[in-house]
Amino acid sequence: MTIRKTLLASLAILALAAAPALAKDGGNGGGHGGGNGGSHGGGNGNGGGKGNGGGKGNSGTHGKASAPGQLAKAQDDTTDDTTVAATPKEKNLHAKLGRLNSLQRNINAYLNSKSPKFAAVQAYVTQAATAQNAQAALDAANAKLAADQAQLDALNQQLADLNATDTTGFTPEQQADLDAQIADVQDQIDAQNTAITDDTQAVTDAEATVAANPAPDDASLDAALQDMANKPVDQEVTDWAKDVLADKIDQAAATMTTP
Repeated sequence: MTIRKTLLASLAILALAAAPALAKDGGNGGGHGGGNGGSHGGGNGNGGGKGNGGGKGNSGTHGKASAPGQLAKAQDDTTDDTTVAATPKEKNLHAKLGRLNSLQRNINAYLNSKSPKFAAVQAYVTQAATAQNAQAALDAANAKLAADQAQLDALNQQLADLNATDTTGFTPEQQADLDAQIADVQDQIDAQNTAITDDTQAVTDAEATVAANPAPDDASLDAALQDMANKPVDQEVTDWAKDVLADKIDQAAATMTTP
């Protein structure tokens, strides 16, 4: 009886010593072979070991998945830093303009300013607006002449057609009606010729006005900007000023009468 108890105690000790190894084998089996079939894991009967093995498998999977993401983020951060560092700092145009920022004032300031520093720009805008109106008047005169000439051509054709009418067999009443039509068209032609004479003179006068009011050139603009500015004027500043002044010239022209 004593020998039996001794054997049972020895077997129990051996079982306890072997348990960790069995648990380790069961965990590995769950992690690697779970997808191949439940027969291997289930056959061992180590439910706890298999569960622990699955936990270790999941932990390893998460660790491997997060590492590439962290590496990609680190690479992105490096790329962004490099891009920002390579981008040159944008110049502040308005800081370069200095006193020329005043060019953005409304048109009343342009027309009524008494500032000596603004006088050259004021003269440039006024001259450009006057030239613009003169050219617009010439364009309108030419357009009217062309329209009146087209109307005269149509009337002349109408008169030619009336005169070419075959009056054979016409009654006196029909002949009288034709004669009245011819006379009416002729009157319109006479009036149109008078209009064209007036149009031609208007074009001549408009051409003279354009010649007497030339548009200012770039040299005068550069001089005006230099006279007003309290900082160096480069091409970027000049281009900006041209854009601003183009709108001011249109506004000034709208306030003026045609020269």
